[in-house]
Amino acid sequence: MNLALKTLRTCVGVLATLAFGVAQAQMTPVGNWHSFDEKTGELKSLIVITDTGGVLNGRIDKLLRREADQKGVCKECTDDRKDKPMLGLEIIRGAKQADGKEVWEGGKILDPENGKEYALRMTPIEGGKKLEVRGSILFIGRTQTWARAQ
Repeated sequence: MNLALKTLRTCVGVLATLAFGVAQAQMTPVGNWHSFDEKTGELKSLIVITDTGGVLNGRIDKLLRREADQKGVCKECTDDRKDKPMLGLEIIRGAKQADGKEVWEGGKILDPENGKEYALRMTPIEGGKKLEVRGSILFIGRTQTWARAQ
């Protein structure tokens, strides 16, 4: 086999490995996400989810609704987040990856509109382009789908 063909095969192999790695890296909730108003479908906020030692936390980075009060605070919160600014407000706390699964759970998610915290389950879907975010109390809950922000 000539050198040019060997070099081409090596390059293709490296590119395939890199592409697979990028695809796998996207199958995580870590990153920037757009949330949407469930009634209108309008963009609601930009959420940033970070990983600290295998524990995921998320905060509101931007309020995207036209009528959003950029200086608003969490009036309905009842814990350490009470009266804290909505921008930067930590709404996801303590999620961890389930053993051997592409699911993160065990944490809590805050709905700043009502101040309630819910058990959290996050599942990347569509190759990591979207994130199913489920908040529940006992067997009652709701699921939102967030879109990965560029």
